[in-house]
Amino acid sequence: MLYSSMRSGGRAVFQVYPESPKQMELITEQATRCGFTGGVVVDFPNSTKAKKIFLCLFAGTPVANYKLPQGLGTEDENTVQYSNDRFTGKKRRRNGDVSRKEWIQNKKQKMRAKEKR
Repeated sequence: MLYSSMRSGGRAVFQVYPESPKQMELITEQATRCGFTGGVVVDFPNSTKAKKIFLCLFAGTPVANYKLPQGLGTEDENTVQYSNDRFTGKKRRRNGDVSRKEWIQNKKQKMRAKEKR
């Protein structure tokens, strides 16, 4: 049903929760029997809690240069991600010059005016 509803070259990705590796093999085998190509992508394969398993299916004839996406967390763990962005740790004020004390006083005045109505 899924294969017939997809056009040639269409892609579908499902997150699956197999109970065992044997069950995952069964799912991929049945998908290839139905005419799909593709495979399994595992995010964070070394983690027990964060591991996610995706079944990537391609309908129709495969494109010449198709390849499965790389799973997250599969890069070398000894490398450090580098970013050139700087974070100062301070939030910018939206109201510009208004201090916290002034803002609180203004808020109280607004609430008092609202109560008098």
